[in-house]
Amino acid sequence: MSALLAAHDLVAGFPDRPRVLDTVNLAIGRGTRLALLGANGSGKTTLLSCLAGSLKPTGGAVKRDGAPIDWGRKGLREHRRHVQMVLQDPDDQLFSADVSQDVSFGPMNLGLEPDEVHARVREALTLLGADHLAERATHQLSYGERKRVATAGAVAMRPDVLMLDEPTAGLDPLGVHQMRDALDRLTDAGTTIVMATHDVALALDWADEVAIVCDATVHQGAPEALLSDADLVARSHLDTPWPLALAAALGLSSRPRNLDEAVAALAPALGEFAATHDAAASVPGSDDTTNTDEETR
Repeated sequence: MSALLAAHDLVAGFPDRPRVLDTVNLAIGRGTRLALLGANGSGKTTLLSCLAGSLKPTGGAVKRDGAPIDWGRKGLREHRRHVQMVLQDPDDQLFSADVSQDVSFGPMNLGLEPDEVHARVREALTLLGADHLAERATHQLSYGERKRVATAGAVAMRPDVLMLDEPTAGLDPLGVHQMRDALDRLTDAGTTIVMATHDVALALDWADEVAIVCDATVHQGAPEALLSDADLVARSHLDTPWPLALAAALGLSSRPRNLDEAVAALAPALGEFAATHDAAASVPGSDDTTNTDEETR
């Protein structure tokens, strides 16, 4: 079965840097949660832009459902019905007076009937946990709220693939939690998500697969495998996620992806330590706080 969205031998760049990406191959399966990682300037946004159809590569191909996309105006319009990209700064995408107007912009441009547009707006805002913001003015929204509303505008197009550039950047812990919940609801609704992020712990816990952009190419695989590769992580100017770093430091063979898995991996060692401590404590005279007869005299 072909990938839902893929890059084949992709070459892309700009006049002053023609090969930001050089012979990149990437395959995104339907229903996949893919985290895109890499240093600043590595080419993450360039890759997302090519996949979204907003930057034409200088070599190779972008394919949707196995067919190369048509870079003509009609072909790109069709491609963007299926693939939507949300930029890192929500203010680059919000331009209407209130939230409902902004989220309705894309569906209205599709020529849908008003009832269908309203239904899509309600659906998108509910999925993003932002339905209570429907009548709010966009300039009155917090940064985290603007991020979710910008994402809702893309979701209202009902894309097969939603690509997010740093969706949790600049958010406080509550905002990150709310965005994570929103992404989970989108996944449950059947949306394939590609998320560019610097948060390696989030990528390890959330993603089905990761793609690391390094030295103008892409390494794709299971999160726990690629993020345990110390050489690749170092060359990519990333940090090893703390659950993997903890397991390695303790000499554990498992590769935990989050707090619960880390605790489960540590449980046997902690149980052995507790048993040894209890056994030592039961030996007469082993308690350092007990005075000997000599000390008493």
